Amino acid sequence: MTQITESLIHSQNQLGEGPLWHAQEQALYWVDIHQKRVERYTLADGTRRTTQFETAVTALGVREAGGFVVSTADALGLWDGASDQVKVLTRPEAALPLNRFNDGAVGPAGRFWAGSMQEDLPAGQPATGSLYSLDAAGEVRKKESDLFISNGLGWSPDKRKMYLTDSTRRTIYQYDYDPASGEIGKRIPLIHTPDEPGVPDGLAVDGEGCIWSARWGGWKVTRYDPAGKPMRELTLPVEHPTSCAFGGPDLNLLFITSAWTPLDAAARKEQPLAGDVFCVEVGVRGQGVYAFSG
Repeated sequence: MTQITESLIHSQNQLGEGPLWHAQEQALYWVDIHQKRVERYTLADGTRRTTQFETAVTALGVREAGGFVVSTADALGLWDGASDQVKVLTRPEAALPLNRFNDGAVGPAGRFWAGSMQEDLPAGQPATGSLYSLDAAGEVRKKESDLFISNGLGWSPDKRKMYLTDSTRRTIYQYDYDPASGEIGKRIPLIHTPDEPGVPDGLAVDGEGCIWSARWGGWKVTRYDPAGKPMRELTLPVEHPTSCAFGGPDLNLLFITSAWTPLDAAARKEQPLAGDVFCVEVGVRGQGVYAFSG
């Protein structure tokens, strides 16, 4: 077990999410969904830039042509990386006004994958979230449904497995994956943790094929082997880590985002680093990010 006591970036995000390492810029990007911000931090000199949007940007992916592919609360689109505007490409859930997009990532062959959820879904109601892929031609396809909170996406180093989290079900699913076609097989529960503190949120897959899962409400990030067995824990001074991503010049740094949104005033005082970004060298290299080909 590794204990982390200090943050790297005192960002104080209400709902920090979606860390993304931009290798060309040697910079970390992430979002604050509830405050409708995209953040950028340059590792070499510690400079930070915040871009404020009128709508929530919920996930980012690097784009081959420059800028980023993004999901917003209600759309998939493009962002140039400098302005405060998103060019909307599609709104695949226009008929579901209570849903919003949540996590997303670019996968092998340059498709952008983004999943949705309904916030404050009443108990006993059926799941309304789905998972979509967006290709270079702008075609969007629904790849999965019956998800409560579509979260944490990743791929194995050989590109033959895809991982997807449903936080409400406390489960990380595994799919067979065809990198050429982008087709996925039947979802199979790989990691199910009904009795473990916290719920699985965002994730990262390292170069050895192990999954690092942020445990929302659990004060930790857990590393699982490819078979789903827990191997290691990183404990944090904040209750709600949200996601993680590998970065740094050697891809051996794990960046971890967090949130303060569920905390009352007393809890925030007890957790002054809630909403910050943490960083730890974990002794294993991550995978470089894929770039959106559209």
